Amino acid sequence: MSARAKLRLLLALRVLPWRVARFYWHAWRHALRDDDRFSIASAARPAELAQLLALARGRRVVVELGTGTAWSALALALDDRARTIVSYDPSVRVERDAYLALAGADTRARIELRAEPDSAGPHAGDQPVELLFIDSEHEREPVLAAFAAWRDALAPRAVVVFHDYGHPAYPGVREAVRELGLSGEEVGGVFVWRAA
Repeated sequence: MSARAKLRLLLALRVLPWRVARFYWHAWRHALRDDDRFSIASAARPAELAQLLALARGRRVVVELGTGTAWSALALALDDRARTIVSYDPSVRVERDAYLALAGADTRARIELRAEPDSAGPHAGDQPVELLFIDSEHEREPVLAAFAAWRDALAPRAVVVFHDYGHPAYPGVREAVRELGLSGEEVGGVFVWRAA
């Protein structure tokens, strides 16, 4: 990584809480060292992550659909020590464990990883979801199926965040939101819908 690229990243990290920024910096350096291009390409950018954390503020039960290498799940856990995260992804990436180790055992203990598809929905006994982060498959049908699987599990006034809503490479996210007829707002590349 060039000195200029490091400086750009450090400046971008200023929008994140200190613990999250520190994790992101270490995760980014680890990904570069191990040539983990998937994590670098797929991780939410600092500005997107800051938006997600702002939407999660005060919400203790979070479900993430699309774990990847767990950068977002870890950021959500690091941001609030009272928050628990359940993250779904049927594809377990081997790189994930290294990033989980960077955050420490206390943070890791508040993240439950389920190697299941996002459309599997909640397990019996799961708490109502206060924030649902949909960031798995980006085609219209899978986004529709994921939302349908989780809609009844949402707590009153829950927030649903559709990642990559404004991304030109993933028109399926926008198509699904339109088909669902959700009224919400686009904020920094994500679509935010609030349950009644």
